[in-house]
Amino acid sequence: MQTYEPINTLKSVDENIWIVDGPIAYMQAYGTNIPFPTRMTVIRLANGNLFIHSPTHLTDSLKTEIDALGIVRHLISPNKIHYASIGRWGQVYPQAIKWASPGVRERSKKMGFNITFDRELDSEPDPAWANEIDQAIVRGSRFMEEVVFFHKLSKTIILADLIENFEKQKASKFFAFVARLAGSLDPDGKAPLDLRFTFWGRKKQALAAVDKMLAWEPNKVIFAHGRWYQENGKEELKRAFRWLRN
Repeated sequence: MQTYEPINTLKSVDENIWIVDGPIAYMQAYGTNIPFPTRMTVIRLANGNLFIHSPTHLTDSLKTEIDALGIVRHLISPNKIHYASIGRWGQVYPQAIKWASPGVRERSKKMGFNITFDRELDSEPDPAWANEIDQAIVRGSRFMEEVVFFHKLSKTIILADLIENFEKQKASKFFAFVARLAGSLDPDGKAPLDLRFTFWGRKKQALAAVDKMLAWEPNKVIFAHGRWYQENGKEELKRAFRWLRN
């Protein structure tokens, strides 16, 4: 699996929003270790505070770039898979608030991570960012709930695992084969099949959040794994979440 070079550096998305493509992470799935390219999102709030979604590996050079943007104030775990680097970021930025998504406290302890989260994310945005970022919780899965965000200024939705969109040319033949079977191969990326199965019988709860996302009228959709959508965000969401309506 190829990374989205250059990695560990800020890349502008729009006004006051950036992504950082990170190194490859490995996760046990389908009986083997599957490589995943990683990605975090950085939003600078009007007061200069930084909202960092799904932090990736923090290098010295990336820290220098981040410090030039503003003050790291909010470290966001969007679901109980995306949390591993928050501990390191919290050590480097002790003034930052470490935000826990549903289930992540228990998951991180079970996996042996010594992370002390400070506050819980809810279905409504915290006053610290409510004027600039909206949010919702996609509920219904027996395995995972995910907090999703909408940066109003850039009309960008920020996800983690609810859409994965792996590019064939960046993957091995085996990985591309697995991604196609899972339904997460570009250009028809979506939640992988194993994750979709965990919504069995509970799709209506998730659809409420998806309908809220569509009402935001997004132009862009950022997510952690694979090619993200720089345009036609609303149509891509309709396509990627069509499985919830079946």
